[in-house]
Amino acid sequence: MWLHASCQLDLDIPTPTPFLLMLRPRNGEQQAIACEQYSYSPEVEANEFVDPFGNFCQRLVSPAGHFRISTSVTAEVAACADVAFGARFVEIKNLPIEVLPFLLPSRFCESDRFSQAAADIVTGQSAGYDQCVAIVRYIQQTVAYTPGQGQELISAAEVNQRPNGVCRDMAHLGIALCRALSIPARMVVGYLEGLQPMDLHAWFEAFVGDRWYTFDATQFDPLGGRIAIAYGRDAADVAIFTQFGNAVDLRDMQIRVEAVNDPFLD
Repeated sequence: MWLHASCQLDLDIPTPTPFLLMLRPRNGEQQAIACEQYSYSPEVEANEFVDPFGNFCQRLVSPAGHFRISTSVTAEVAACADVAFGARFVEIKNLPIEVLPFLLPSRFCESDRFSQAAADIVTGQSAGYDQCVAIVRYIQQTVAYTPGQGQELISAAEVNQRPNGVCRDMAHLGIALCRALSIPARMVVGYLEGLQPMDLHAWFEAFVGDRWYTFDATQFDPLGGRIAIAYGRDAADVAIFTQFGNAVDLRDMQIRVEAVNDPFLD
């Protein structure tokens, strides 16, 4: 299926402020970028680089006053997330080198605190994909999805003590539990068609059966219709914008995602 997604950020900047941005998706195994637009108003010089996780990032200094960042993308994506019950656990000695960082505890995913909890949650499940499914079910049964109520950035251990959370919180908990079982897991930020209310979304991927699979505890079906923007160990790695030195006011953020016809036929 084809998706068109856009993001517009309107910020009030008190003084010239350095920014790192992460809003450009990349081609990958599960998405093919057909066309893309990216602009700043007022125009500024931006330097692009690729971070250690392969994300496209931009570095710039915004002027004081109103600053707008606009980006849009059309991409071919899967209509349904792949499901692979029984996909095997991959032993650490056989993991690709680039996957190894996603085994370790990170700032918001303290997997070293979840060893016993994770073992209890997956009791009786085959090692690998089926364990990840059990983790998602546990999160859905214990943490109510409450979009729009997650201003505070909290860790997986804190999420596990609360009755509700946003998509980012549920992803953190899933990642920590997977890593506690020596299953590599990473956070993904991007777009999801049909999300209500519409916003940027977060989910996680786990590496089993020699590839990454999508898991999203906010949804009860294996939904596709996703455009991934950035990957990282946790939310600290995938912030869509980071400012330095000055507090800025995010006046407005507009996210749109819609299915479109094949762009090459339009």
